[in-house]
Amino acid sequence: LNNGYLGMVRQWQELFYNRRYSATVMEVTPDFVELAKAYGAVGLRAKTKDEVEPVIKEALATDNLVIMDFIVNREEGVYPMVPAGKATTEMLLV
Repeated sequence: LNNGYLGMVRQWQELFYNRRYSATVMEVTPDFVELAKAYGAVGLRAKTKDEVEPVIKEALATDNLVIMDFIVNREEGVYPMVPAGKATTEMLLV
């Protein structure tokens, strides 16, 4: 998932450090599609919800390594998430 941040770090800062964000914005991000190609893999990108299913279907139909770059909202959270020191039974689902 590509939100233009160091997403998990930003999410931790949001949830556990009162939104005190530090060093999480990625001013420049790699072009993961081109990076995949440079390594001999297939690179696919979805920028909208409507593009997600076709990208996944194409990836599953490919006999090569596939890197999928899903562009998401900058504040999109990634779940489930297990807080530090907690058991997997205490994971956050939203």
